[in-house]
Amino acid sequence: MESPRTGAVILTGGSAVRLSGADKASIELGGLTMLEHAIGALLDVDEVVVVGEPVPTTRPVTFTREDPAGGGPAAGVLAGMACFARRPELLVVLAVDMPLVTSSTIRRLVEAVTSDERFDGAALIDAGRRLQYLCAVYSFEALQRVRPSYEEEHGLAMRRLVGTLRLEHVPAFGPESRDVDTWDDLLALREAFGD
Repeated sequence: MESPRTGAVILTGGSAVRLSGADKASIELGGLTMLEHAIGALLDVDEVVVVGEPVPTTRPVTFTREDPAGGGPAAGVLAGMACFARRPELLVVLAVDMPLVTSSTIRRLVEAVTSDERFDGAALIDAGRRLQYLCAVYSFEALQRVRPSYEEEHGLAMRRLVGTLRLEHVPAFGPESRDVDTWDDLLALREAFGD
C-alpha cells in the first residue's frame, strides 16, 4: 500500500508575551535554532510550509503569513494549507517551540491516523492528559471540511477548529511534548540540551 502524501505546517508566530516578545524560531538549543529542530522532526514529510518570517533554512520550505498577521495558530494553519505545491493527504501541524519532538514522534502520529480510518487525525497527549493540537497530524480533507469562513479565521482557537474531528490520542514519550512558553522553560531545555 502506498504511503499517503504528507505536508507540514510549522507555526513560528505568536507574540511570545511570556518570553518578552522573543522570536522563538531563532532561539538556539543544542547548536540549532528551534526552527531547525522542527524542520529536522519533519524529515519524512514531503513538503513543508513555515508560517512566519522568511529566514535561511537547511531544507527548502515555503514561507507564508496569515492575513492579517497575529491571527493565532488556527489562522496560521489555514494560511499554510493554501501554500502546498501538491495537496497533501495528511497535514502535520507542529509548533516551533517543541524542540524535543523528533521524526519518530511524527511517525507515530502518522501511523495512528493511517492505521485506523475512523480517525480524522492524531494528536500528542502529554502526561497531564492535555491534547497538543499543535503537535498533530490531520486529514487534509477533514480540515477543509471544518474550515470556517475567512472572516472567522482570525483569533479562532485551534481547539475550536478541530473540535468536531475524531482524533486519536498518542501518548508522549518522556518529555517530548514540552514546549517553550517562559524563560524558565527555556532554561530547563537548555540544561537538557547541555547548553
